[in-house]
Amino acid sequence: RLYGTNNFPDCSNMCHEATSVGLPKSIGIGKGTVSLEDFDSCDLIFSIGHNPGTNHPRMMATLREVARRGGKIIAFNPFKERSLERFESPQSVVEMATFSATPIATNYLQVKVGGDAAAIKGICKALLALDKAAAAAGEPPVIDHAFIAEHTAGFDALIADLEASDWADIVHASGLGQSDLEEVARLYSQSTAAIACYGMGITQHRTGTSNVQQIANLLLLRGNIGRPGAGICPLRGHSNVQGDRTVGITERPMPMLLDKMKEVFGFEPPREHGHSVVESIAAMRDGKAKAVVCLGGNLAVASSDPQACAEGFRNMDLAVHITTKLNRTQLLMAKGATYILPCLGRTERDLQESGPQSVTVEDSMSMVHASRGFLMPPGENVRSEPWIVAGIAKATLGSKGGIDWDGYVANYDLIRDKIEAVFPAFKDYNTRVRQPGGFHLVNSAAERVWLTDTKKANFMVSPHVEEDESTKDPSVMRLTTVRSHDQYNTTIYALDDRYRGVFGRRDVLFMNGKEIARLGFEEGDVIDVTTALDFKRDDRIVQGLMLVEHALPDGCCASYYPETQPLIALEDHDPQSFTPSYKSVPVQIHAAAANRGAGLVVERAGVAGQFLPAKA
Repeated sequence: RLYGTNNFPDCSNMCHEATSVGLPKSIGIGKGTVSLEDFDSCDLIFSIGHNPGTNHPRMMATLREVARRGGKIIAFNPFKERSLERFESPQSVVEMATFSATPIATNYLQVKVGGDAAAIKGICKALLALDKAAAAAGEPPVIDHAFIAEHTAGFDALIADLEASDWADIVHASGLGQSDLEEVARLYSQSTAAIACYGMGITQHRTGTSNVQQIANLLLLRGNIGRPGAGICPLRGHSNVQGDRTVGITERPMPMLLDKMKEVFGFEPPREHGHSVVESIAAMRDGKAKAVVCLGGNLAVASSDPQACAEGFRNMDLAVHITTKLNRTQLLMAKGATYILPCLGRTERDLQESGPQSVTVEDSMSMVHASRGFLMPPGENVRSEPWIVAGIAKATLGSKGGIDWDGYVANYDLIRDKIEAVFPAFKDYNTRVRQPGGFHLVNSAAERVWLTDTKKANFMVSPHVEEDESTKDPSVMRLTTVRSHDQYNTTIYALDDRYRGVFGRRDVLFMNGKEIARLGFEEGDVIDVTTALDFKRDDRIVQGLMLVEHALPDGCCASYYPETQPLIALEDHDPQSFTPSYKSVPVQIHAAAANRGAGLVVERAGVAGQFLPAKA
C-alpha cells in the first residue's frame, strides 16, 4: 500500500471469498461464529458441501462424538462420501478390535451439483409451513420470532420470497424430494442448538455468495447465531487463510482499515480497489499488469483457466516467486526477469538479530496462536518470508514512509505491535499469543453485535433457485471438481483415493451408471470432456479420462482437481466474490479422439502432455 496499490490477490479469492463477501452483509463479519466448545453442546449439525474425512480429518472425532450422544448430522453432498456415512475411530479400541464403526449422517441428501441454494430454500419454506401449522394448533412457534424481531432485518421480504417459490422448481433444481426437505425441516425444528458447517462445495459456484447467505438465513430463522452450541462454521483449508483477511490482506479494504493505517503509519494509502486472483490473471493476460510477486502457491495450476494464467506469466516484465519448494508455475518464464527466492518453511528455525522468531496464525475458529520452527534450515543463506518481503520493500521504496524495515525483521514482535495498533482486537498481542493455546479473537456476531448497515443481522433474499440453465440441455452435464484422499491442494502425494475405490490412477470421470448408459458409454470407456455453453472454446478440453461408475445425481459428474482446471473459464465466477466456479462447470462428454486440441491429457500416472501450452 505504501507503493500505491491494493492488489492483494490471495488464496481466499479461490476458496472462501464468498464467505468473506457474503457474511458481512448477513451478520456483519466475514468469518464463522462458532468455537470448538460449541460442538460439545449442539444437537444438530448441517454438513454442507465438504468431505471431512479427506479435507478436515481432525473433525471426524468431533462428528463421531456428536453422533454417539444422539445428535443429528444432516449431510448435503452430491457424492456419497464414506466419512459422512460412518467413521471407525483409530482411538477407539473397541471399534478397531471389532472392525465396527460409528454411523455419522442421520440423513444423507445427495443434492445436485449447483442445487444447494434450492435445497436450503426448500428447508426454509418447509420451516415456515411448520411454524404456521404450530400457530394454528396453538403450539409453541417453530421460528424464533422474538430473536427475529430484536436482532434481524428483512424478514418480511424473505417470507414473501419463500411463499412465492414453487416446490416443483425447488425439487428440480436441488434434485431432492419435497418430503426429504420437509423431514430435514422437521428435525431442525426439534433441535435446540444447531451448527451449519460448509466447505468449498458451497462457495465455489457462480452463486457462491448467495449460497452462503442462504445458510445464514436458515440459522437466523431459529436464532442459531450468537448462542452456545450454535452458529455458522465455514471450513477453510490453509492454516492462515482466515488470518490474512483479519489483518488486512484484501483487495477491497474497508475505509476504516485505511484510515487506521494512515493514523499509525503516517501515509495516505490508496483507496481504489485492487485486483482479486481472477482480475489479476486477466490483467496479466491482457498486458495491463507488468509484475507479479507470489508468496508461495502454485497459481498457474490452482487457478481457473490455466491457459490464461500461463499466458499472463509469459507477458510479465518481472515475476518473483518466494517459495519453500519448486513447482510448475515457477517454471513459466516471464518475458523479462523471473526470480525464484527460496525461503524458510514454518517448521524451520527462524533466527534473527533478536533471537528465534515465531509467526502467528488464525484458524477457522478465530483462535490465534504462535508457530515456531524447530528444524535446521536447509542452508545458511535461506531467509524467512518477512526478511525477503522487507528486503524487497527497502530496495524498492528506500526511505519512503519512514518504515524501519530492518527493525521489523530483527524482531517480529514489532510487527505484531503495529498489527495491534491498527486492529484493536489484537490488544496485548505479544503477551496473549505467548499463552498456551494462544487466544480467541472477539467475534462480534457471536456476541450478537451486528456490524451491518442496519445494525442487525440481515435476511438476504435470493429469488432464483437454479444456478444456471444448463440442466435444460440433456447433453450438458454439471462437473464438480474434487480432491483425492492422497492430495493436499495441488500437491498429489500418491495416486490412490481409497474412500472412493480408486487406486493407482487419477484419469477418471465419475458418473452414475444410468447417465453413462444414457450418453451411449460403458464403464471403463475412455472419453474426452469439453466445456459447454457460454464458455466453450477449442482448448477447453481434458482428454483421456476413464468413466468410473459412482453414485452421483443425474446430470452430474466429477473429476479431480487440478487436472480439470482447463475446463473452467476465467470469466466463469461468482460476480460478487470473483470466486471461480470450480464446483459447477457445464461440460459435454465425447468419445476419446486421438488429438482434439491443445488441452490437458491425463494418463494413469497423472498429468501428461501440454498442460500449459505456450502462447501461439
